Amino acid sequence: MQQRGEATIQDIADHACVSKSTVSRVLNNSSSVNEDKRTAVTEAMKKLGFEPNVVARSLAGGRSMTLGVLTQNIGSPYYDALSQGVIHGLAGSGYSPIFVDGQWKQSTETELIRTLIGRRVDGLLLIGGDVPVEQLNELRDRLPTIVVARELVGWDNQCIHVDNVRAGYEATNHLVNFGHSRIALIRGIKQHPDAIQRFEGYAKALSESGIEFDPDLIFQGDFSAQSGVMAVNSLISRGVQFTAVFAANDMVAFGARLALHRHGLRVPEDVSLVGFDDQAESAFVTPPLTTMRQPAVEMGEAAASALVKLIHGEPYELPSLPVELQRRESVARLR
Repeated sequence: MQQRGEATIQDIADHACVSKSTVSRVLNNSSSVNEDKRTAVTEAMKKLGFEPNVVARSLAGGRSMTLGVLTQNIGSPYYDALSQGVIHGLAGSGYSPIFVDGQWKQSTETELIRTLIGRRVDGLLLIGGDVPVEQLNELRDRLPTIVVARELVGWDNQCIHVDNVRAGYEATNHLVNFGHSRIALIRGIKQHPDAIQRFEGYAKALSESGIEFDPDLIFQGDFSAQSGVMAVNSLISRGVQFTAVFAANDMVAFGARLALHRHGLRVPEDVSLVGFDDQAESAFVTPPLTTMRQPAVEMGEAAASALVKLIHGEPYELPSLPVELQRRESVARLR
């Protein structure tokens, strides 16, 4: 009886009544193979328990069949959703991702990119990060590269991102439309492009509504739930009057909600609350959180699929994905 893994390409060819070259083309996912022969080969592989040697295939084809994925803050809901999207986008492609965590440190990101290149990855998927665009321009000349969740000039169809300025504007404007003018903003990491752009949207919404900007309403957070707690504690201890909070992300909103509860303030009766990302838990907290839905899974999936096509010189187009307001019970009209 044939033991699993012992079959050779010649065994597969004999069993399927095709040539060895046909078997090789099937293994390399070539489109030039007749569908009947492809079916015969795949059925022979299953029957004989054939497991292709990925290393041997990569040496023969000049590819490692791996993609380097530089993400940030592994374990956070947003970056985990992006990573899940990458996995979905690579399904059936034959490529496997190698994930590394840049932790929003430029030096770490640069070193990890070197490591991935040293592993002979066939392409790079860079999610967020602080690597200067000049370095990225040099990088993409060496290796197929797609950037996610970051807007880069001159990277048309090689970066996918959302309009964070518009999203920040819509979140703030939603609160304004409910009569709020004393809107606290809990920002994300100071140098983070998303945090900067959402702040711009916030300021724009206030300006267009004729509401005077008050720096006392701004708290510098870091995208963590703890910073949401600290922000509310700071606002209350300083005696800052506010009737609504726009949080940098849902985790910050959860922390703010807890701190408001501890101070005897009800959401939304006393303070309205808006988050960002629409992570899964947002619809199930009390009260359900109004938030801006960021299509993280979709971005990761589209980017991974595009990178595979870029590697193979095939045409592709990265989609424009909107951020959409999810209206729930955490916002109420100002009394």
